[in-house]
Amino acid sequence: MNTEQARFNMIEQQIRPWEVLDPRVLDLLFVVKREDFVPAAHRNLAFADMELPLAAGQVMLAPKMEAKLLQELAIKKGDKVLEIGTGSGYMAALLAAHADHVVTVESRPELADMARANLERAGIANVSVETGDGANGWAARGPYDAIVLSGAVPAIPASILKQLRVGGRLAAVVGSAPVMEAQLVTCTGEGVFNTVNLFETVIPSLDGFAAAESFSF
Repeated sequence: MNTEQARFNMIEQQIRPWEVLDPRVLDLLFVVKREDFVPAAHRNLAFADMELPLAAGQVMLAPKMEAKLLQELAIKKGDKVLEIGTGSGYMAALLAAHADHVVTVESRPELADMARANLERAGIANVSVETGDGANGWAARGPYDAIVLSGAVPAIPASILKQLRVGGRLAAVVGSAPVMEAQLVTCTGEGVFNTVNLFETVIPSLDGFAAAESFSF
């Protein structure tokens, strides 16, 4: 496989048509090597328009979904970012490129170990991989300028929204299959949130969120 041609095709044929046009995001997809975060057994599918299996029954999201959420979050230099659902560490690597620091929480120890190894091999030093339950966020390291949930949730827990700074953004896919919606929530004042529905989609759910306290808008 011609890796660079496959990467180019992914960006031009999958990601741009999904209205991911921010040059910072597109440039980043060339720089952060997605194939280095894909399990060896599926490396030949690294640039395919599909979710890829990880250990413990989990998946990497499709490239266009990761790119779209990254674009919506508009990470800035100096931002502190929280990710719930580390997976392979690829999304954390993308977030880390423009952030000051990323805290990413993974409930499955084998995935957390894999992500740490992937990030270290890629030379990314500004990501902390925490092993634990992220259903209520990770308040000990907060507050955050941006939060991303790398899996669907029935509703966004109020405990996670409280960890956003004023001006902070949260990207999540909310709902239950077959009806889910990607949302961008912005904290516009202390305890005040503005939600924009971005697009409809269906992605696998995050563990542990079914019974989480939810926030109604």
